[in-house]
Formats: sequence, C-alpha cells, structure tokens
Amino acid sequence: MESLILSLLIGLIAGLIAGKLMKSSMGLVGSLVVGVIGSFIGSYLLNLLGISIGNQLLNIFISSTVGACVLIFVVRMIKR
Repeated sequence: MESLILSLLIGLIAGLIAGKLMKSSMGLVGSLVVGVIGSFIGSYLLNLLGISIGNQLLNIFISSTVGACVLIFVVRMIKR
C-alpha cells in the first residue's frame, strides 16, 4: 500500500513538473495520469538507453518526469 501511494505521489509531482516544462495545463487529475503513465514510458526509455540516475527514488522521479514530457509531446503531435 505504501509503494502505491508513493508511486501516485511521485507520478503527480512528475506530471505537474512535466506540465510546467512543456507549458501544458492538464489539471490535477490529468497531471496524475500523465505522471503515472509517464513513469512507465520513462523507465522503459531510460532502461533501453542504459541510463540510471542516482538512487532508486531519484531515478524513479527523473524517469517519471522525462516520460511525462515525452507523453505530452507525443499527444501534442497526434493532436496536430
């Protein structure tokens, strides 16, 4: 249960940061969804590239933020 809450909290923060970096306003729920989906995308991409950053918590946070930014970028490209 703790890991689920921690994952959601990290996903929310990562989604909020990605929204600010990508200048996208999604609201609280949208940020949570983007952050959680982004964590899967980011961890896949960073593992594929063989990149590991810092300790486990920092690595999860950075990969979630990177993945959320990638997700926002792809959604924007599809909308156009």
